[in-house]
Amino acid sequence: MKISNCLLLLGMLLALAGCATAPGSTQAPTINPDAQAVAVYHIGVDDQLQVSVWHNPDLSVSVPVRPDGKVTVPLVGDVQAGGRTPEQVAGEIQDKLKAYVRDPQVAVILTDLRSHEYLSRVRVTGAVRTPVSIPYRQGMTVLDAVLAAGGTTEFAAPDRTELYRKSDDKTQSYAIRLDSILQKGELKTNYPVQPGDVITVPQRAF
Repeated sequence: MKISNCLLLLGMLLALAGCATAPGSTQAPTINPDAQAVAVYHIGVDDQLQVSVWHNPDLSVSVPVRPDGKVTVPLVGDVQAGGRTPEQVAGEIQDKLKAYVRDPQVAVILTDLRSHEYLSRVRVTGAVRTPVSIPYRQGMTVLDAVLAAGGTTEFAAPDRTELYRKSDDKTQSYAIRLDSILQKGELKTNYPVQPGDVITVPQRAF
């Protein structure tokens, strides 16, 4: 085989190898503010509700949402709460109380958000001590998430860590220099995370 042909073949193989192992983007990921908040919160199973009836403390209760999505309110009985807004639930309770109370004023307040259906999460997988799915908290960074997973294992290749973020039905990966973050305190790639992010720490090749 001619030398020129060998060089051409070698170039093609290197190009294919580069495509297979191309790292994620070195650009900082953009934060989508719409992914960090919901316009309207719908009540879920296990959420804790405070039902307050003005001037009627005996009818005011703090109740969890049962697995069937309902709560029990004095005089009214069972009311569907799951999948509805607090205002909708308050409106139904208020309408049903009119048979017992003159001009009832009802407020429903979420006191504890326990519903897994509506909790936004960040996931850490790969060569970490404890792969985890953790609730998103405002201000959370890559380092926070990795530390929540117990840090990396001795088999990790931390500087090949990737942050995967879905946007507009596409998933973009971003390169994270995790070893530089952990060992050198270089925070350039300690990006803020957002709900739905997946951080993957690969194992090093042996």
